[in-house]
Amino acid sequence: MNKIMQYLKDVKAEMIKVNWPTQKDVTAATTLVICLSIVMAGYIFACDQGLQAVMRLFLGRQ
Repeated sequence: MNKIMQYLKDVKAEMIKVNWPTQKDVTAATTLVICLSIVMAGYIFACDQGLQAVMRLFLGRQ
């Protein structure tokens, strides 16, 4: 039981040392991730449409 109590005390001590991000930092990072996801989705969509057009051209289908 002493090992568990010591572990929990150590965890508490380490959690105090953690440098938590501010709400502004979290908001900025989240916005960046959402924007980059939208940009990448658009890029992948454009590549897919382009490859689809090339395949239709080679296969003679419309």
